[in-house]
Amino acid sequence: MKGSEPAAKREGASGTPVAEVGPNPILQALAERLPLWKRPGYLVRRLHQIHYALFFEECAEFGITPVQYGLLTILSTNPDTDQISLANALGIDRTNVADVLARLEQRGFVARMRSRADRRMVLARLTPEGEELVGRMHPAMARAQTRLLESLDEDERERFVATILKLLEANNRYGRAPLGASKMDHT
Repeated sequence: MKGSEPAAKREGASGTPVAEVGPNPILQALAERLPLWKRPGYLVRRLHQIHYALFFEECAEFGITPVQYGLLTILSTNPDTDQISLANALGIDRTNVADVLARLEQRGFVARMRSRADRRMVLARLTPEGEELVGRMHPAMARAQTRLLESLDEDERERFVATILKLLEANNRYGRAPLGASKMDHT
Protein backbone atom coordinates (compact mmCIF):
# COMPACT_ATOMS: atom_id res chain seq x y z
CA MET A 1 0.00 0.00 0.00
CA LYS A 2 1.57 3.26 -1.15
CA GLY A 3 0.51 5.49 1.79
CA SER A 4 1.89 3.09 4.41
CA GLU A 5 5.49 3.06 3.14
CA PRO A 6 7.96 4.65 5.56
CA ALA A 7 9.30 8.04 4.55
CA ALA A 8 12.82 8.09 3.15
CA LYS A 9 15.42 9.56 5.47
CA ARG A 10 18.20 11.99 4.62
CA GLU A 11 20.48 14.34 6.49
CA GLY A 12 19.03 17.76 7.23
CA ALA A 13 20.68 21.14 7.74
CA SER A 14 21.69 20.23 11.30
CA GLY A 15 23.23 16.93 10.22
CA THR A 16 20.44 14.90 11.81
CA PRO A 17 18.25 12.53 9.81
CA VAL A 18 15.11 14.15 8.44
CA ALA A 19 12.11 12.41 6.95
CA GLU A 20 11.54 13.43 3.34
CA VAL A 21 8.63 15.79 3.12
CA GLY A 22 6.04 14.61 0.68
CA PRO A 23 2.89 16.27 -0.53
CA ASN A 24 0.79 17.55 2.36
CA PRO A 25 -2.87 16.72 1.67
CA ILE A 26 -4.08 19.64 3.80
CA LEU A 27 -1.96 22.18 1.91
CA GLN A 28 -2.85 20.59 -1.42
CA ALA A 29 -6.56 20.85 -0.60
CA LEU A 30 -6.16 24.48 0.47
CA ALA A 31 -4.26 25.31 -2.73
CA GLU A 32 -7.01 23.70 -4.81
CA ARG A 33 -9.88 25.45 -3.00
CA LEU A 34 -8.33 28.78 -2.04
CA PRO A 35 -6.30 30.82 -4.55
CA LEU A 36 -4.66 32.49 -1.55
CA TRP A 37 -2.45 29.42 -1.11
CA LYS A 38 -0.93 29.95 -4.57
CA ARG A 39 -0.03 33.60 -3.99
CA PRO A 40 3.68 34.18 -3.32
CA GLY A 41 3.03 37.16 -1.04
CA TYR A 42 0.73 35.15 1.19
CA LEU A 43 3.15 32.21 1.28
CA VAL A 44 6.07 34.50 2.20
CA ARG A 45 3.99 36.03 5.00
CA ARG A 46 3.03 32.58 6.29
CA LEU A 47 6.66 31.42 6.22
CA HIS A 48 7.62 34.61 8.08
CA GLN A 49 5.07 33.75 10.79
CA ILE A 50 6.59 30.29 11.10
CA HIS A 51 10.10 31.75 11.30
CA TYR A 52 9.03 34.11 14.11
CA ALA A 53 7.51 31.18 16.01
CA LEU A 54 10.73 29.17 15.63
CA PHE A 55 12.87 32.16 16.64
CA PHE A 56 10.82 32.80 19.78
CA GLU A 57 10.81 29.11 20.65
CA GLU A 58 14.60 28.84 20.38
CA CYS A 59 15.41 32.29 21.81
CA ALA A 60 12.69 32.65 24.47
CA GLU A 61 15.14 32.74 27.37
CA PHE A 62 16.71 35.95 26.04
CA GLY A 63 13.55 38.04 25.63
CA ILE A 64 14.84 39.54 22.37
CA THR A 65 12.84 39.93 19.15
CA PRO A 66 14.20 39.09 15.68
CA VAL A 67 14.44 42.82 14.83
CA GLN A 68 16.31 43.51 18.08
CA TYR A 69 18.67 40.62 17.36
CA GLY A 70 19.23 41.91 13.82
CA LEU A 71 20.17 45.32 15.17
CA LEU A 72 22.46 43.78 17.81
CA THR A 73 24.11 41.65 15.12
CA ILE A 74 24.81 44.69 12.94
CA LEU A 75 26.29 46.59 15.89
CA SER A 76 28.45 43.58 16.81
CA THR A 77 30.46 44.12 13.61
CA ASN A 78 29.82 47.84 13.10
CA PRO A 79 30.26 49.77 16.36
CA ASP A 80 29.41 53.47 16.47
CA THR A 81 26.83 53.23 13.71
CA ASP A 82 24.31 56.02 13.22
CA GLN A 83 20.58 55.38 13.37
CA ILE A 84 20.01 56.14 9.68
CA SER A 85 22.60 53.56 8.64
CA LEU A 86 21.02 51.02 11.00
CA ALA A 87 17.59 51.72 9.48
CA ASN A 88 19.01 51.33 5.95
CA ALA A 89 20.76 48.06 6.82
CA LEU A 90 17.72 46.55 8.58
CA GLY A 91 15.09 47.81 6.17
CA ILE A 92 13.02 49.48 8.90
CA ASP A 93 12.27 53.16 9.39
CA ARG A 94 14.37 55.48 11.57
CA THR A 95 11.62 55.90 14.15
CA ASN A 96 11.50 52.14 14.72
CA VAL A 97 15.29 52.00 15.00
CA ALA A 98 15.22 54.72 17.66
CA ASP A 99 12.52 52.81 19.56
CA VAL A 100 14.40 49.48 19.35
CA LEU A 101 17.63 51.18 20.45
CA ALA A 102 15.85 52.78 23.42
CA ARG A 103 14.55 49.39 24.58
CA LEU A 104 17.96 47.76 24.17
CA GLU A 105 19.62 50.68 25.95
CA GLN A 106 17.20 50.34 28.89
CA ARG A 107 18.25 46.70 29.21
CA GLY A 108 21.93 47.63 29.15
CA PHE A 109 22.79 46.03 25.79
CA VAL A 110 23.38 49.21 23.77
CA ALA A 111 24.90 52.62 24.48
CA ARG A 112 24.04 55.70 22.43
CA MET A 113 26.09 58.87 22.14
CA ARG A 114 26.29 61.98 19.98
CA SER A 115 28.81 61.97 17.16
CA ARG A 116 31.79 64.24 17.77
CA ALA A 117 31.89 65.10 14.06
CA ASP A 118 28.17 65.90 13.77
CA ARG A 119 26.36 66.61 17.04
CA ARG A 120 22.99 66.01 15.35
CA MET A 121 23.91 62.38 14.68
CA VAL A 122 23.30 59.69 17.32
CA LEU A 123 25.66 56.71 17.23
CA ALA A 124 25.08 53.32 18.83
CA ARG A 125 27.38 50.58 20.00
CA LEU A 126 27.07 47.37 21.98
CA THR A 127 27.92 47.41 25.65
CA PRO A 128 29.99 44.50 27.00
CA GLU A 129 26.65 42.97 28.11
CA GLY A 130 25.31 43.38 24.57
CA GLU A 131 28.38 41.70 23.08
CA GLU A 132 27.99 38.81 25.50
CA LEU A 133 24.28 38.50 24.66
CA VAL A 134 24.94 38.31 20.91
CA GLY A 135 27.47 35.53 21.50
CA ARG A 136 25.14 33.59 23.79
CA MET A 137 22.13 34.02 21.47
CA HIS A 138 23.86 33.03 18.25
CA PRO A 139 23.49 29.23 18.70
CA ALA A 140 19.77 29.58 19.51
CA MET A 141 19.18 31.87 16.52
CA ALA A 142 21.11 29.46 14.28
CA ARG A 143 18.91 26.58 15.48
CA ALA A 144 15.81 28.55 14.47
CA GLN A 145 17.27 29.16 10.99
CA THR A 146 18.25 25.50 10.67
CA ARG A 147 14.81 24.31 11.72
CA LEU A 148 13.15 26.61 9.20
CA LEU A 149 15.12 25.09 6.31
CA GLU A 150 15.49 21.55 7.70
CA SER A 151 13.32 19.96 5.00
CA LEU A 152 15.55 21.35 2.22
CA ASP A 153 18.81 19.75 1.15
CA GLU A 154 21.93 21.93 0.90
CA ASP A 155 21.43 22.78 -2.77
CA GLU A 156 17.78 23.68 -2.19
CA ARG A 157 18.72 25.91 0.77
CA GLU A 158 21.30 27.78 -1.32
CA ARG A 159 18.83 28.22 -4.20
CA PHE A 160 16.08 29.32 -1.80
CA VAL A 161 18.25 32.03 -0.23
CA ALA A 162 19.58 33.13 -3.64
CA THR A 163 16.02 33.39 -4.98
CA ILE A 164 14.85 35.43 -1.99
CA LEU A 165 17.83 37.78 -2.40
CA LYS A 166 17.05 38.17 -6.11
CA LEU A 167 13.41 39.04 -5.33
CA LEU A 168 14.44 41.49 -2.60
CA GLU A 169 16.90 43.20 -4.93
CA ALA A 170 14.35 43.47 -7.73
CA ASN A 171 11.59 44.79 -5.46
CA ASN A 172 13.44 46.73 -2.75
CA ARG A 173 12.16 50.10 -3.96
CA TYR A 174 8.58 49.07 -3.15
CA GLY A 175 9.29 48.40 0.52
CA ARG A 176 7.91 50.72 3.19
CA ALA A 177 11.49 51.18 4.39
CA PRO A 178 13.71 50.17 1.44
CA LEU A 179 17.20 48.98 2.15
CA GLY A 180 19.62 51.76 1.38
CA ALA A 181 23.29 52.56 1.34
CA SER A 182 24.72 53.22 4.75
CA LYS A 183 27.97 54.55 6.11
CA MET A 184 28.84 50.93 6.91
CA ASP A 185 29.08 50.28 3.15
CA HIS A 186 31.89 52.80 2.78
CA THR A 187 34.22 51.92 5.64
